[in-house]
Amino acid sequence: MSSMQTAERVSHTDLSDNYIFQRSLLAYVEAAKMVHGDVLELGTGSGYGIEHIAPNADRFVTVDKFPSSIDFSLYPNVEFHQLTLPSLDAFEDNSFDFVISFQVIEHIEDDEAFVREAARVLKPGGTFIVTTPNKEMSITRNPWHIREYTIQELKDLFGKYFETVNAKGVFGNEKIMAYYENNKASVERITRFDVFDLQHKLPRQILQIPYDILNRMNRKKLLKADNSLVQSIKMEDYSIREAEDGCFDLFYYVM
Repeated sequence: MSSMQTAERVSHTDLSDNYIFQRSLLAYVEAAKMVHGDVLELGTGSGYGIEHIAPNADRFVTVDKFPSSIDFSLYPNVEFHQLTLPSLDAFEDNSFDFVISFQVIEHIEDDEAFVREAARVLKPGGTFIVTTPNKEMSITRNPWHIREYTIQELKDLFGKYFETVNAKGVFGNEKIMAYYENNKASVERITRFDVFDLQHKLPRQILQIPYDILNRMNRKKLLKADNSLVQSIKMEDYSIREAEDGCFDLFYYVM
């Protein structure tokens, strides 16, 4: 696990995170079908994606701002680098066949530099695979995020640096929508006390710790209220298709 553990770093062992974890896992499983050769991951996180990506790569380099306690000796073709994004100065131009980054770009202050650096280290014809939350489906402000994107906003950003932008979305079935509605109702019961709309007025750094505490409490509450629903959620309850209204995450691959 990373040394930083907040509700932003999804746990594959905490059942209350299952709704988010299964959605995050889908990105790795889908990317694993696409990648080959030299692969760079921007944002190691908890590292649960390694077992999906590494077997399909000749070389898998994963980077993160925080140190990792993962035993990388178990993965002979995997390298870990600790560095702060968006700079990728540690890597030469045209070094990778694929760059992948899941649930990271929304945390990056200079998102244009983030995309530009990914384009720089990609080999000609290489592919950048990215997921990020769909702003239109966010229930409340997440102060850990610098920004979130609409379908068109992310298209416009990638269009500055890549010729082909494939815009997909991650959707949920009836089970996922039931959890989403429960979550939305629960969050609204909390935010109704924010009569001055401080969540949108205060600097995000001030809100991060309260948000993290309330977010974790809310996930535990949803688990307790309907354990069978939360526990039953599987990766297969999510699907990827053309991005449109109602998708939870944006899943883009650009080249």
